[in-house]
Amino acid sequence: MRSIFKACDVRGVYGRELTDEAVRRIGAAMATMIRRRGQEARVVVGGDVRLSTPSLKAALLEGLTRCGAECVDLGIVPTPVFYFARRHLGIAAGVMVTASHNPAPHNGLKLVLGDLPITAEELAALRALAEAGEGDTGSGRVEDARVLDAYCRFVMRATAGWHPHPRASAPRIVVDPGNGAWARLAAPLLRVAGYPVIAINDEPDGRFPGRDPNPAIAEHLSGLCERVRAEGAALGIAFDGDGDRVAFVDERGSPVTTDEAAMLLVRALVPGEPGARVAHDIKCSQAIADEVRRLGGVPLMERSGHTFLKARMIREGALLGPEASGHYFFRALGGGDDGLYCAFLMAGIVGRSRQALSEMVDALPHYAITPDIRVRFTGDPAPLLAAIAAAFPPEQVSRLDGVRVQFPDGWGLARPSVTEAALTLRFEGRTPEALHRIREAFLAPAPALREHLPPPAVPRARSVPWEPPTRNRKVRVQDV
Repeated sequence: MRSIFKACDVRGVYGRELTDEAVRRIGAAMATMIRRRGQEARVVVGGDVRLSTPSLKAALLEGLTRCGAECVDLGIVPTPVFYFARRHLGIAAGVMVTASHNPAPHNGLKLVLGDLPITAEELAALRALAEAGEGDTGSGRVEDARVLDAYCRFVMRATAGWHPHPRASAPRIVVDPGNGAWARLAAPLLRVAGYPVIAINDEPDGRFPGRDPNPAIAEHLSGLCERVRAEGAALGIAFDGDGDRVAFVDERGSPVTTDEAAMLLVRALVPGEPGARVAHDIKCSQAIADEVRRLGGVPLMERSGHTFLKARMIREGALLGPEASGHYFFRALGGGDDGLYCAFLMAGIVGRSRQALSEMVDALPHYAITPDIRVRFTGDPAPLLAAIAAAFPPEQVSRLDGVRVQFPDGWGLARPSVTEAALTLRFEGRTPEALHRIREAFLAPAPALREHLPPPAVPRARSVPWEPPTRNRKVRVQDV
């Protein structure tokens, strides 16, 4: 069972790693943990569209009720609706059956015990209870609750200021739910707000036949890019499998990076609140923090991971929180993330501007940045990371998440992977030349790591693979 417990949640291939029995035991362990903590033993349960979700959800409910939990079953809903239901119903604990953006054979559990995300210590305690098969006896029950209408009213009210006025000025949008949880839901809501919407991959189907459920990879957006160009649309919107992540495409059919989308949100939100705090993933571009400061805000760097960024959002009362993987957190959502809420804001940004989305993106600051570079690494990475940290003045080094070294014109990062025996590296410089200099300086104390890296590649502009580079777009090095 240990293999399915990840840093922030439970995840695995259904039937091979993640089984009904394992989830039944986790449900029993969670009910037991809640009761022993003196919390009200009520749990909100939802699930995504994956084919294994009904079986896993039934097993989860059996385990929870067997140990005395009163369960509220939401049915099949996007993860943001699950988060909303907890707030709306006033129930602290919840479990969402989903593997988020992972491929179709996978499934998992997102676990919530209270307002703050579940901690590593709480996950470890839950795993120990589940592995021991320990659980308090009790007699719980399941009641159904349908909160989708309430969520729709909430999101329409919360984003009303971003809806097109007059409606005749509304930009045309292509929406791609990827056969996931926002299928048949996102497009109708955007239409009610006044947008002309074309929907693709809009049938819920847990096999995800239209595309891979991870929209953070540009190649997975090829169908959306083509349709945006064909329809003459101003914006393309893609969601992941459970609907908490979102990605955007400009009117030319070029994907907008997470860093670029984050800076557009910063420009739209921060000027209205001087001193606003913006939390961001440690892997995000330095351009985001620079833009926040330029507009009078306060950037807050946080380690990678949904639970860490959300917890920082809540603790700091941050206005906004972009994560490199395509999650966007908002104070208006209690520090939570919601792909559809973010999509409404981006549609409003496009609709209000006299510029096309590509022109707004081209006007942003762009630094040379690499994607994640995964290097297989067996053994303890601590000595290697310590050697890198020791090679630089302490004021340049952050140990928040692995080792991050700040340079005057960029940074380098090495952090252990939470999913495999590997290190994840990322580098950024204000220019391609700065990036390569930073890479060399960062790796100099770690020759063993350097041996496993590919040679530096010639930087190229970020664009859809089949499109020519556009001016001023972010330089993304494919290999360093």
